[in-house]
Amino acid sequence: MQNLLIQTRDKQYTVLILPQVLSSSDWLNHFLFPSQKGVIITNTTVGPLYEQGVQQLFHERGFDIKTITIPDGEEYKQLTTVEHIYHELLKLGLDRKSFLVALGGGVITDITGFVASTYLRGIPYLQIPTSLLAQVDSSVGGKTGVNIEEGKNLIGTFYQPDGVIVGLDFLKSLPDREFREGLSEIMKAAFLSGGDFFEFFQKNIPLILKRDQKILEELISQSIQFKGEIVQKDEKESGVRSILNYGHTLGHAFEKTLGYGALRHGEAVAVGMMGAAIIAERMGMISADLVNIHQELLVRCGLPISFPYSIKVDTFIQSLLKDKKNVSGSLRMVLLKAIGKPAYSVQVEMGLVLDILPQLVEVEP
Repeated sequence: MQNLLIQTRDKQYTVLILPQVLSSSDWLNHFLFPSQKGVIITNTTVGPLYEQGVQQLFHERGFDIKTITIPDGEEYKQLTTVEHIYHELLKLGLDRKSFLVALGGGVITDITGFVASTYLRGIPYLQIPTSLLAQVDSSVGGKTGVNIEEGKNLIGTFYQPDGVIVGLDFLKSLPDREFREGLSEIMKAAFLSGGDFFEFFQKNIPLILKRDQKILEELISQSIQFKGEIVQKDEKESGVRSILNYGHTLGHAFEKTLGYGALRHGEAVAVGMMGAAIIAERMGMISADLVNIHQELLVRCGLPISFPYSIKVDTFIQSLLKDKKNVSGSLRMVLLKAIGKPAYSVQVEMGLVLDILPQLVEVEP
């Protein structure tokens, strides 16, 4: 077991990394709850696998815990789903001392955080992320969000959880595609951090793909610690925290243009990082060698470096222009100057993006 501490200006909380979550309720001793009443929020895929086991652990400690199950998929990360959850919470009689438990991947952790931050102006919540992507990224740092027609995560809040429980046992049954997409967020953190973290990741890819528990525990721990240090410096993303969006500017635009569900978030980020590396090389910020390193690591992890889909240029441009990092209508991106040396809010000409776009995806006029 590893016990990590995330410190922000207003809050301090624990992240537990456990070999197994469902075997014992002892981990509940690490968290304080203002009441015994709570609700698990999960989805139709994760719920049948783990909801009963998690609920039983809470029942052993005398909690009155219920469950709300929503459909699985990025397309359900929307305000209508949030409103449905509000109504269910009110029916169950949750008050301001009640708590929520997010049990699922990134969509569930994002939605649960958003609901917790807004229901009765804010109630406590725990994160139990069941996907690798959620364990290393969306469950830590307090970003919540939902999608609207115009783009991804355009509606959201900053609201830190009261604790995060990472279970390595959840990763054993994770489908290969879902496991690999989580590697893109670890790779992102490794590129941004550099040093020992990057070397460890690069060296251990064969064992990572075999899901070696000790290697995964170390990678997850390093990813969370790296993100925690950034969040401590800049909780509300007014500066350095924006480096965590490496690969996400193009990635979010791919997701929006191709349709949520056509590709997984981590796959979009993977191609987004590839595109960011090509752009940085074209701008003279990095060498072709670093572009090749991006391609090599993505391929070794079984992640895409391009998509076999076609997109309409106008739709893609509109998605890019709605990115939250843009300033006064100009496109801003996170780019690398070297491994471990990111630059944020770099102004990028749209013409350059459109010039390299055919290397990433088929382009329709």
